[in-house]
Amino acid sequence: MSKSLKRYQRQMLFYGLGEAGQRKLLESFVVIIGAGATGSTLAMHLARAGVGRLRLVDRDLVELNNLHRQLLYDEDDLAAGLPKAVAAERHLRRINSEIQVEGVVADYNPGNAIGLIEGADLVLDGTDNMETRYLINDVCLKLGVPWVYSGVVASYGMTATLIPEGAAEKVGREVTGCLQCLLGTEPATGGPTCDTVGVLGPAVGALASWSAGEAMKLLTGRGELNKGLIYLDIWDNSFEQFSVAGRNPDCPACGLGLYRFLEAEVGSRSAVLCGRNAVQVSAPHARVDFPTLAKRLQALGEVNYNDHLLRVHIDGYDITLFRDGRAIIKGTEDPDIARSLYARYIGL
Repeated sequence: MSKSLKRYQRQMLFYGLGEAGQRKLLESFVVIIGAGATGSTLAMHLARAGVGRLRLVDRDLVELNNLHRQLLYDEDDLAAGLPKAVAAERHLRRINSEIQVEGVVADYNPGNAIGLIEGADLVLDGTDNMETRYLINDVCLKLGVPWVYSGVVASYGMTATLIPEGAAEKVGREVTGCLQCLLGTEPATGGPTCDTVGVLGPAVGALASWSAGEAMKLLTGRGELNKGLIYLDIWDNSFEQFSVAGRNPDCPACGLGLYRFLEAEVGSRSAVLCGRNAVQVSAPHARVDFPTLAKRLQALGEVNYNDHLLRVHIDGYDITLFRDGRAIIKGTEDPDIARSLYARYIGL
């Protein structure tokens, strides 16, 4: 047995995988959108399992309130002010130096959505909002890539394995309905989130582990996939598997080919980050010159920066600016105020 396979010896002893299945994992390319609690747990499982190439896309940075459930990160990442994608890449490379790991610090949006997923064998959902999931759904339908939806809040979570028509033959599985078939044509709003009702780390671990198992089955072409929607609650000790209707021929996305979320306008925009008293402001700018900007802002507030982001506290607001010109402004949930602060202090 080659040295590269010895790492996975116990895994290959499992009858459902074997050496042939392990070699398929090593040849696979998986994209994980979102590197928070669910995404980082998915990434740890797949890196240890030997998925040959991983790309993690995340827009945020490591914060203190992440550490109780986002097991990939630690206090050193917090102290260094690292974006999650950067910290995740570093940790995963230490977990498995024989695979390719790429962390991408970016807001997943219609402008970069196809480029970040193109060529992948599988996409995994580690996001924290439904609009991004509907965008993933559009891209996977358009490119013919299977994906696994995962969502966790409080003590419960749900997951579904979705196989677009263009992916079914490649993965040897039956076509399923898409996310819009499953959850409706509009993303749900106003429901509970981790920032409003909390979340338990073990609930994330349980749900993400289930989804990682689905990923291994999809990548190897082995095992029985989840057919429907899985729901589990670790606090109430409940588990349910819901059968759902298949593909809806009248579905705007998979039935009619209308990719509304992918074709949304790209440009300057803002989004309230639910429950965080913060707004994200995005603008299509060139790479930011942190030293020059820091020098200008030092007279106005406390500034620090590293290779990945700049942080400044001004007038009671905390502004975190990323290299791509995107900023997270804490201290308000009003997009107009956030855009005004951006224009006043960043002014790019």
